Amino acid sequence: MSTRIAIVTDIHHGKPSTAKRGDMALPLMEDFARYVRDGGADLVLDLGDRISDENRDTDLRLEAEVAEAFRAVEAPILHLNGNHDRDHLEVSDNEGILGQTLDHGVVDLGGWRIVLWRADTRIRRMPDYSGFVLTEPDVVWLSRTMQASDRPTLVVSHVPISGHSQLGNYYFENNPASSTYPMAERARAALSRAKVPVVCLAGHVHWNTVTTVDGITHLTQQSLTESFTTEGEPAGAMGMIELGDSFRWEVVGDDPFSFETTPRHRRWTPPLPSFADHPEARVRRAAAAAS
Repeated sequence: MSTRIAIVTDIHHGKPSTAKRGDMALPLMEDFARYVRDGGADLVLDLGDRISDENRDTDLRLEAEVAEAFRAVEAPILHLNGNHDRDHLEVSDNEGILGQTLDHGVVDLGGWRIVLWRADTRIRRMPDYSGFVLTEPDVVWLSRTMQASDRPTLVVSHVPISGHSQLGNYYFENNPASSTYPMAERARAALSRAKVPVVCLAGHVHWNTVTTVDGITHLTQQSLTESFTTEGEPAGAMGMIELGDSFRWEVVGDDPFSFETTPRHRRWTPPLPSFADHPEARVRRAAAAAS
């Protein structure tokens, strides 16, 4: 028997901003409530960036309006914070509005385990640095959770950690450091500790992608209100994941996408060092020089 999970991410309720059509967020949330009902979802995952931040008072109001829109959704909902949910608000502010804890969590659903990796998504804006920070507690929690998993596992986060190319991305082609965590390879190493099949899903980068790293499939889903791929109109992206013997993901809206795989517990052979630095190559060059 399969399990169905509806996905929405990067709602960005608020004023239109760059290519984000935040003015259409609440009407599209009405469509999402119907999508969840018609699709028979067992669970809903909100991957964060519910608002386009402005200031603390405005953000509290915007978050409350999105929370109210979620009340029409007829399925249990699990939320994650995005960076825009944290620019002017604390985790506790979001918890109070949404009525649930926003710490890391694990949910077993059917034959799969859902890992809610709610790593820190606040962007530090200091004079000498602006970006995400991958904290040690977040890495350690992920590593221990993956080591303990005893069934196929879906890891969800706001920020992707695959390190996939941002070529062509409106926001991140020229700002790739802001598309992921620094030292994201440590999070990927934590994933590799799993002895079970693993799939990862994130938002943040506002496009649909599939990347495979070390035998682990990494997905990102398009924003509900993004327009850089849809000629100025909101993408209206809503996803449905079906978990069973296989993994199926479909995104509907004006930027549709689908993907299906049978996850396996296979890890890849570690990459070679650079050819110039490989010890065997140095030995061969020395031997050639000597002869």
